[in-house]
Amino acid sequence: MLRRAGPSLRHFLLERRSSAGYSSYSSEAKMSRPVQARRLEGIDKNIWVEFVKLAATYSTVNLGQGFPDFPPPDFLKEAFVRALSGENHMLHQYTRAFGHPPLVKILAQYFGKLLGRDLDPMTNVMVTVGAYQALFCCFQAFVDEGDEVIIIEPFFDCYEPMVKMAGGMPVFVPLRPKAPKDGKLMSSADWQLDPAELASKFSERTKAIVLNSPNNPLGKVFSRGELELLADLCVKHDVLCISDEVYEWLVYDGKEHIRIASLRGMWDRTVIIGSAGKTFSATGWKVGWTVGPNRLLQHLRTVHQNSVYHCATVAQEAVAQGFQRELELYGKPESYFVQLPKMLQQKRDWLVQSLDAVGMKPIVPEGTYFLVADISEFKSDVPDVPDSDEPYDSRFAKWMVKNKGLAAIPLSAFYCGAHKNNYNHFIRFCFAKEEATLKAANDILQKWKLEKTSP
Repeated sequence: MLRRAGPSLRHFLLERRSSAGYSSYSSEAKMSRPVQARRLEGIDKNIWVEFVKLAATYSTVNLGQGFPDFPPPDFLKEAFVRALSGENHMLHQYTRAFGHPPLVKILAQYFGKLLGRDLDPMTNVMVTVGAYQALFCCFQAFVDEGDEVIIIEPFFDCYEPMVKMAGGMPVFVPLRPKAPKDGKLMSSADWQLDPAELASKFSERTKAIVLNSPNNPLGKVFSRGELELLADLCVKHDVLCISDEVYEWLVYDGKEHIRIASLRGMWDRTVIIGSAGKTFSATGWKVGWTVGPNRLLQHLRTVHQNSVYHCATVAQEAVAQGFQRELELYGKPESYFVQLPKMLQQKRDWLVQSLDAVGMKPIVPEGTYFLVADISEFKSDVPDVPDSDEPYDSRFAKWMVKNKGLAAIPLSAFYCGAHKNNYNHFIRFCFAKEEATLKAANDILQKWKLEKTSP
């Protein structure tokens, strides 16, 4: 093999690097131009980063972040182990970009049954890295510069920054509480949209509305009448509906989760978003999906293939097997989708009683992992600070985790900046926890109550 004569490139570079002039130049050659894209302006703060760190540092009991501390069902864990350690070595490799074939097929079967229509697994279903990525794909695929997107408050906090990153303009409409009668505890059903106010938010610039039912953080399950109101406005103004239904199985007290895509005129304009994390109590697996007409999902596929491209094959295989089991047990007592809400309703009731007994008035949720409680009677522990930029509930939640070891999330985190002080005397608790965790929370609350009542 012939080699070129003369000093090597490596030798030349080493000589150059060793020179004083090079060292001096390299130490001064720092970038001065702005690097942050304009679309990131004003969205750098994140409530979860801040409160997860506080909970890890101070809390004895974490009822803040929305994940179960109990395991997924045995049949799902066993499916994951089979997929991981079985003889099909291709489950360790890439699968179809838009969804592992067994998973999209069973999702099409299952949701086709729920929606009463034939779904094509290849065009009407797309698998995502959790519901979070499904939301991101929707906003990137549908929202242009200047488009308006209606968001119902309180809302899961990522909706607003995702709309802004896409160049859109969030338009907010609140659920307003109505006082319950006969001294009963307030229910999430008591928080309602004002029909005229909602209608006033639609304009020729409205591209989409985001619906989250069951709602995080309130636990509200939108009634058929409320959904029909939304559907009529979507049809009238030719608006898309991004329907976040990750808590679809977690409804209580005999309530029914109604899918807005099943209402007249809505299938063609709705993307349904679901989550295996919430469905099977496995939030760390990050498997989500979208269901909808191909005319909408084709644009989600474009975003997906040019960003994440692919989701973990083994997790998709296990979720497919989980859904296959649930399809076979559809509506039967052994179904996990029947058992899980019953278990969580008991946990909800336990935490409702615990909070009510100490004077934190709970808003009884119709669904989800969460309940919101009124902290007005505890304001003496954390005095208000006039003219503070930080909402009261945020300061209260920080004080509580640092001084009582109990973590929760301020409700103001689920409102836009201009509205954060409108409902700043509530905090959100997660009750999807082991009995021991909820008992430990109750012990903290009972001790706190004694301290408040002691002379």
